[in-house]
Amino acid sequence: MTGTATTQAAGSLAGGLVVSTVATSSLGDRSYLAADGAVAVVIDPQRDVDRVIAEAGRLGVRITAVLETHVHNDYVSGGLELARLTGAEYGVAEADRAPFAHRPLRDGDVIELSGRMRVRVVATPGHTFHHMSYVLEGEAGPVGVFTGGSLLLGTTGRTDLLGPEHSRDLARHQHASARKLVQALPEGAHIWPTHGFGSFCSATPPSGDAADIGEQLRVNPALTLAEDEFVEQTLSGLDAYPAYYAHMGVQNARGPEPLDLRPPATASREELARRLAAGEWVIDLRSRKAYAASHLAGIVSLGLDGPMVTWLGWMIDWGAPVTLVGETSEQVAEAQRELARIGIDALAGAATGQPAELATGQSRTRDTPTATFEDLAAVQHGRVDGLPEAGVVLDVRTHNEFRAAHVDGAVHIPLYELKARLAEIPDGTVWVHCGSGYRATAGASLLEQAGRAAVIVDDDFGAAERAGVSMAEI
Repeated sequence: MTGTATTQAAGSLAGGLVVSTVATSSLGDRSYLAADGAVAVVIDPQRDVDRVIAEAGRLGVRITAVLETHVHNDYVSGGLELARLTGAEYGVAEADRAPFAHRPLRDGDVIELSGRMRVRVVATPGHTFHHMSYVLEGEAGPVGVFTGGSLLLGTTGRTDLLGPEHSRDLARHQHASARKLVQALPEGAHIWPTHGFGSFCSATPPSGDAADIGEQLRVNPALTLAEDEFVEQTLSGLDAYPAYYAHMGVQNARGPEPLDLRPPATASREELARRLAAGEWVIDLRSRKAYAASHLAGIVSLGLDGPMVTWLGWMIDWGAPVTLVGETSEQVAEAQRELARIGIDALAGAATGQPAELATGQSRTRDTPTATFEDLAAVQHGRVDGLPEAGVVLDVRTHNEFRAAHVDGAVHIPLYELKARLAEIPDGTVWVHCGSGYRATAGASLLEQAGRAAVIVDDDFGAAERAGVSMAEI
């Protein structure tokens, strides 16, 4: 399943401990299970805890503790439900004053898991005010640290999620917390962050897939820059984050409801046609290439070949009805699981099949032309070869991406703002691009839904200048 796939057990650490990683690549997060052969502790589980329970079963261990590094803003936590299902102790920061049964944790607390494994609690404010990190210790001492949104791989967690008024103070805390961790641990200690593998919770893109304290001492800005320089660099690099984050912390603070993955109601062809005509969020889960070849008129392309959950959660009005359309029931189930991770549970319905099978008539299907940056260069220079004129070049990347480099004369509207700003796009066929083609396809589908003609530039943005596209001065 996309975004659920990698569950990797680490090699044996000191004292025979192992750490398994349960990755959710669609959200850029990782959960962890640390075990000594008999018992296990879980850190920052995603909402679909069946993956974690399966890993514990594979290792033949019993989960006795579940720990949260912070009240998460980018996903609904599975910690409370996992503790209920396993009888494990649930640890969260005392200062968060959680309204459900839990063990309140403070800086310096030690959680004895067995004679061979313990966890030491370290207060590391920065990503949030009450953020905790957890040092995993074996019989010979510390072997690594679960850093949540504190010290990441080559970066740190962003500091503006609690509001811009706190971002500078939290950046200073983040700098101090990173140094607190490295001063308390040997250079060979592993770092196991929750965020930073594509998550918008990281301040800047991470570097690498694994690291230890020694490596971070050489490359992490929190450890190589003075405090004031780190703070300014961190704040200047922050871009927008997904709108659905506003709802995650609220759910996690009060205690999420148990997960329900029963299949949604089946939508008939007539019901699909009604919802499409009403401009509802009817989502095409197929690949962007399949969408371009043929799709239902008015449907929105957010395929499972990309971060569907992030972009849908970012663009919709919270609570708006969502209908999923896939080729198979497996695609629908996968998308349902993805959406449940950010609290979108009550789906309006689902349908499966090919566009021709789901349309109420032949006139209700469409195709969308695709092109490369070489094609765009040819059009810009008057060498048109069977493609419509580029009346408008629309860039749907983020602000930071656009500032770094962009096509000369391009209209810039980030994908997450596009539906509300369609009226700003000049007349003419819209050639829409992003960094690779996924967001461009989603943008083209929103344009077509509004009655505009679009061409999808399904190409890597790095090819634009090489192809001869006119670029703005950087």
